[in-house]
Amino acid sequence: MLSAHGLTCVRGERQLFAGLDLAVDAGEWLHVRGENGAGKTSLLRLLAGLSHPAAGDIRWCGKPIGHADAHYQQDLLFFGHHGALKEDLTPLENLAFAAAMDGVELKESHALAALYRFGLKGREDLPVRVLSAGQKRRVMLARLATRKAKLWVLDEPFTALDVKAVDLLATLIGEHIAGGGMAVLTSHQTMPIPGGRVVQL
Repeated sequence: MLSAHGLTCVRGERQLFAGLDLAVDAGEWLHVRGENGAGKTSLLRLLAGLSHPAAGDIRWCGKPIGHADAHYQQDLLFFGHHGALKEDLTPLENLAFAAAMDGVELKESHALAALYRFGLKGREDLPVRVLSAGQKRRVMLARLATRKAKLWVLDEPFTALDVKAVDLLATLIGEHIAGGGMAVLTSHQTMPIPGGRVVQL
């Protein structure tokens, strides 16, 4: 289980939220909602261990995430609003590089299957810099299909996707949840995925 207790987030001189509690267990997902500037991305960065709360704590399997970094990072996949693709590498090389950074094995056949699932067949060996914004987003999403992390923290994962890719991603998230995974995400989309709850900021 991922849980947060009494979270307070301050950016500059502004308090974004305070006293926030949340919890998500296997087979569940949280939909973080709020107005622009309410702190949705800041909350996800806190949950991913990329920044620290002004008050409160975040626990993974009952332990503060700061005391279980290696274990937590192995169980976590963070999908930021701004991609971390290497422009000079191909989509296939990007997936291989990400897997190596995560310390997990990725067979080329599995990487290709993920890229093909997201409509990138024929583009797997092109430099990422020549792809459209939507295609680059699909490369990033293919990582979700190749990384067997228990917890997905996804910041606006549906941005720059066409209708078909939105359906593919929603299906992928649903499969992850149905398989005992968990997710925390921000999105303006309404998603018919069982096991979801809203966290309103």
